[in-house]
Amino acid sequence: MADPTDPRDIEETLLGGPLRYTRRQVEERSGVSEDYARAIWQALGFPTPPDDEVAFTDGDVTALREIKDLLRYDLVDEEMVLRLSRAVGQTMGRLAGWLGDVWLRRLSERLPPDEPVTEEAVLAALAATEELRPAFERLLMHGWRRQLAAAGMRAAGSTATATADPAAGTALLAAGFADIVSFTRLSRGMEGPALADLVERFESTTTGLVAEHGGRVIKTLGDEVLFVAQDPAAAAEIGLNVAERGEEDPDFPRVRVGMAYGEVILRLGDVFGTPVNLAARLTATAYPGSVLIDTALASELTSTTFATTPLRPRPLQGLGRVRPYLLRRGRP
Repeated sequence: MADPTDPRDIEETLLGGPLRYTRRQVEERSGVSEDYARAIWQALGFPTPPDDEVAFTDGDVTALREIKDLLRYDLVDEEMVLRLSRAVGQTMGRLAGWLGDVWLRRLSERLPPDEPVTEEAVLAALAATEELRPAFERLLMHGWRRQLAAAGMRAAGSTATATADPAAGTALLAAGFADIVSFTRLSRGMEGPALADLVERFESTTTGLVAEHGGRVIKTLGDEVLFVAQDPAAAAEIGLNVAERGEEDPDFPRVRVGMAYGEVILRLGDVFGTPVNLAARLTATAYPGSVLIDTALASELTSTTFATTPLRPRPLQGLGRVRPYLLRRGRP
């Protein structure tokens, strides 16, 4: 059991082994060149430690050896590994930060109201995570497998229906943004914990509504959620559900939604392209509680039960004059 007062002991426990190697020793034992090893560490989001600092474990040596073995496959090259390393670093960094925030909040709830969270308490909580780590790791791996299978099936299905070109990294999708109305004003008038609860409610509820209708959350930005859906009708349902929640639920913030349909670029789990930019601009011009969509998405919804009302063209930054459509339920 780690000493809950020794930061280095806690760090070694969480890393799964003692810190025993310098950077150069890890490179020598793994057989990976200095430049490439440095590029991998930086891609993962870590600064390169000084040559004489003992900062690495046997697990780091094993990881680099496995990367070297991967490079023997024709489908894998050094640039691909670096791209995946950046994706892993960003995703795991956010996940670790998220878990840390939840853990500290739970820790503070168990303390008397006037007692601050001390460094000793944090270290003790970190030491206690060793008992929970195996379960968290299994959950993480299971979630990764499920997401990998879902991504593969999306790619296969999109190719079969001519809605994507995996080789070019493109897909025909509806992209949408849901944005909290007047978030800056709200944040100024709320205490930190209350604001954090508001953002958490917004993100968790929106994520649930997106998943319920077959969409996918690309990223959350505190007061904004970017999502995509392959089916235009599903996208419309998502947008209306999110907007309606803000009007009907007093505990949910008022939101505005903008969506656009077309070919987007897929890259490392993110999406880019004109539909994404257009959705963002439409969101910025939408009234609270409303859903604005572009002409392409409105055309895709002509034979559905959704109503689309053309509005006056308006200038959108970087896109020129665009005619938005107001999305509602039911035929006009």
